[in-house]
Amino acid sequence: QMADPFLYNTGERTQYGCLGHEVQIEHIKAYVCRPSFFTDKAVIVIHDIFGWLFPDIRYIVDLIAGHGYITICPDFFKGTDPWKTTDHWADFADWMKDHDPTKVDKEADVVLKYLKEQCGAKKIGIVGFSWGGMAVHHLMLKNPQLTAGVSLYGIIRDSEERYNLLNPTFFIFGEKDHTISYDQITLLEEKLKQYCKVAYKLKVYPGQVHGFAQLKPEDMKPDDKPYIEEARRDMIDWIKMF
Repeated sequence: QMADPFLYNTGERTQYGCLGHEVQIEHIKAYVCRPSFFTDKAVIVIHDIFGWLFPDIRYIVDLIAGHGYITICPDFFKGTDPWKTTDHWADFADWMKDHDPTKVDKEADVVLKYLKEQCGAKKIGIVGFSWGGMAVHHLMLKNPQLTAGVSLYGIIRDSEERYNLLNPTFFIFGEKDHTISYDQITLLEEKLKQYCKVAYKLKVYPGQVHGFAQLKPEDMKPDDKPYIEEARRDMIDWIKMF
């Protein structure tokens, strides 16, 4: 019996009115939110297993846009169904085979091209949550066009080629995340010290579970709120630095 890997409550949610709009870019749909002024800075947001339509991820897109970035969340599942809360965890491994977070390069290239050619973006950062955190880790090893990355609670797979990051990357974890052990985080830190030639940072937020950083304000528990807000400030500050 596999533990529910993404154990944060996706049921009870307040309504969210999105500030952005949807676009079609080649073979993928995307949700875009822009600041009210011109900017040549952009951020790609990679969704978790619940996909690009999930209100929490759209809230994050709008939040980052509010800091002055053209912000875009593409459908990295390319129109296929995201994971649903009604699905059985026994099927999760099979679902992951068809939704591999290390096979996002083509879609990332399509979105980078759109941001540069259609939006005039010159600096492009990337943030990703859970499944998206794994995708960010992958892309920061492969795609030099991404100036900075933030991987939020992306499960760590140990292998030697996972540490030679091309550009500055920040890894955010929750202390009580039952999908990622403290040993894995420690190993990641040791290996980055050994192999990584660019700026990196790891931070563990006290008492926080998997998925903590993407809740909307009205869905936060009072004890968690300061850590959620801190993680989001840290995320934005990292992107701004590079």
